[in-house]
Amino acid sequence: MFRVITISREHGSGGAEIARRVAERLDWKLVDDPLVDEIARRAKVPSDVARRYDECVNPWFHRLIQAVWRGGFEGSATRVEAGAFDADQMARLWTEVIREAAEIGHAVVVGRGAQCILRGRRDVFHVSIHAPLAWRAENLGKLFGVSSGAEALAEETDHRRTAYIDRYFGEDWKDFRLYHLMIDSSIGLDRSADAILAAAGLTPLHS
Repeated sequence: MFRVITISREHGSGGAEIARRVAERLDWKLVDDPLVDEIARRAKVPSDVARRYDECVNPWFHRLIQAVWRGGFEGSATRVEAGAFDADQMARLWTEVIREAAEIGHAVVVGRGAQCILRGRRDVFHVSIHAPLAWRAENLGKLFGVSSGAEALAEETDHRRTAYIDRYFGEDWKDFRLYHLMIDSSIGLDRSADAILAAAGLTPLHS
């Protein structure tokens, strides 16, 4: 019996909304953007700082400075304080939250490398949501009220997520071997949610 569902999603594919619908139908907890505030509380930083580093990778120069500092180099390079909050700490805290959610169960986890963090667990069902770029751009255009630049936004966000999964987990987030199910959400968000529940063999409590 699956107790957790992870949902990886291309930007604009509606993956987060599909996850919400799946969680609502099962009456499970949704582990997504709202938990950034909880992570900020744990890290004792403002929520906007935590959001800035959500699903991101530190710039190369920041990683270089960290490496130099951790190596004990006493040269002129500017040091990063030990308690400084950055993308590495955000990723570590997300990993803790996701593992806790999996232990409790009855959770739908969106992004943040959950398909890698929980890989190998027999009680976790992994899903990847994708859609044609034009379809995703149209969704983003409606969401943000813009008529141009939506395709670039989708591709830029996907590039950032690709870098995140590669940096922290050494995986290609679009590798089909990470998932039990891959869905083209252009079939419709409700149909996508239905397909996930059916493939996982889970009976919704709410229609």
